Amino acid sequence: MSQNTVKKGQQGHASKYFCKICKRFFSIYHGFDPGVLWIEHIDGVPFRKLGNENDLGGAQAYNRVTSELASLPNNTELTKALCDPNRFCRILILDGKYVAVKGFNQKIPFIYGIDYLTHDIPCGDLFVSEDEMAFSVFFGRLKALGYFPKVVVADDRAGLKQALNKVFPYAKLQLCQNHYLENLRRLLKVRTEERYQHFFNSLRLHVFKEVEHEQQVIFGLKHVMQKHVGGNPLLQNILSEIYQRKEDLFNYLNIWDCPNNTNLIELYNSHLNGRLKTIKGFQSFESARLWLNAYLIRRRTKPLTDCEPKFKRLNKHASLELTISMGG
Repeated sequence: MSQNTVKKGQQGHASKYFCKICKRFFSIYHGFDPGVLWIEHIDGVPFRKLGNENDLGGAQAYNRVTSELASLPNNTELTKALCDPNRFCRILILDGKYVAVKGFNQKIPFIYGIDYLTHDIPCGDLFVSEDEMAFSVFFGRLKALGYFPKVVVADDRAGLKQALNKVFPYAKLQLCQNHYLENLRRLLKVRTEERYQHFFNSLRLHVFKEVEHEQQVIFGLKHVMQKHVGGNPLLQNILSEIYQRKEDLFNYLNIWDCPNNTNLIELYNSHLNGRLKTIKGFQSFESARLWLNAYLIRRRTKPLTDCEPKFKRLNKHASLELTISMGG
């Protein structure tokens, strides 16, 4: 441009200029090379808006994002290529989020795990069912990554413990106490009936809340038995089951920094659920896998915000930063 022209701003992919000689405005089009769209899509920007912002139609934006999702690396392979297994804390918070996929009569599980102290997500995948085989495959992939959990914190899912014992026989299972107590609430109808409220409140206080070691759990069970059970077979069975499963329910007492709940992954699930509502289901198993894979990569590479005081140090950092190999 000569000294007789002055740039007067930008409009789309064209720069606007003013000519001092002819006193007119003119534009120069710089061509069209849209940037990456999948990140904004995963973050919640609709296809139509993506198209408007990038001089594309809604269908063109959809096709562009679909192509980009297909070109992304697999999240598990990303972990293998970039991460140092020794930088994970190996306390794994595990859950399955059910998603709607065309061709399946019911929603199917997306199983993934979050490394507790780093908040990183080494592995996750879509399965047709949530059973021992699915968990075995999931744990097998973790093992191939060199990720050997010392404890898995999860809900009480069928086949999970059997799969864990098979792949990682030394690893402990910590059941989510929040979900365990909620199941008892429903069984005893505590919220709608008074009959078992004193029993439940005493159980929660003396067995699940105010304990620091296993012996206190046993004392608490004896206290509840003497004060509230009597000859009631239902309550006797509940206390008997807690005693029999006390290791899985209270492993956290013997593992430093281990939580007794799955609150962390529940927060992630809440965010994921919000995005899935806008999508309203996937057209195929493969399209679901591609989208969920991209979702994990985005969560791992997006700086964390609003972490609670215990994890305040993680704010402004992407979780992948905390596990990536120092030479990566």
